[in-house]
Amino acid sequence: MMAEQDDILAMAKRFFDAIEQGDIETMQNSFTPDAEIWHNTDELIVTPAQTAQALTGMVARIKDREYAERRLTAFPGGFVQQHVLTGRRVHDDGEVRLPCAIVCKVENGRITRLDEYFDSARVAEFRKFANA
Repeated sequence: MMAEQDDILAMAKRFFDAIEQGDIETMQNSFTPDAEIWHNTDELIVTPAQTAQALTGMVARIKDREYAERRLTAFPGGFVQQHVLTGRRVHDDGEVRLPCAIVCKVENGRITRLDEYFDSARVAEFRKFANA
């Protein structure tokens, strides 16, 4: 059991490290092809491909990305991570900060479902120049 949880913790770290580094391929490959990704802000379920597209945009707009204050806990079949996503907007060098909680189900070393909880008001700062 501990070995499985160690594997889940290592996979979770790789997943968030990949997004920090702008490695969208590694991020997308962390999901099963039929994984479901849900966000509390719109309550829609999206695919790994749609998530990769959204994160590609975020990586282009936000530099110096860091998943700070990570609090990662594995449980049988998944993990939960609380963190603060920080960075700077490329457009105007403005600082952004997004406290977040993510709950993932994991099977065979890949994420089958990701539920993301964050304050939608904070997302506006990330998207401020998205259409500029």
